[in-house]
Amino acid sequence: MYVVLEAGGMQFIARENKTLVIPKIKNEVGEKVTFEKVLLYKDDNETLVGKPYLDNVKVEAEVVAHKKLPKVVVFKFKRRKNYKRTKGHRQPVTEVKITSITKG
Repeated sequence: MYVVLEAGGMQFIARENKTLVIPKIKNEVGEKVTFEKVLLYKDDNETLVGKPYLDNVKVEAEVVAHKKLPKVVVFKFKRRKNYKRTKGHRQPVTEVKITSITKG
């Protein structure tokens, strides 16, 4: 069984007892989080597709950690003008563990 859920404007495939890396949320480590924007529910017997979301499916998760992704280097350069700029960015993310997927 798995679901497709929306978090932070992106879509993720979630299964029970698996971890997801999603855009940063404000919850503290150890807190419970409920995702109600579920787009698809797939089971052995049935498949439910939302228009756009499913009302009767919820995904509960626990915040495991707050992290940052590896650095992305942005380099600007203009030839023969002695212009060089280097910047780096590390995107903050949250790691969550899916505890349960409930339907109904």
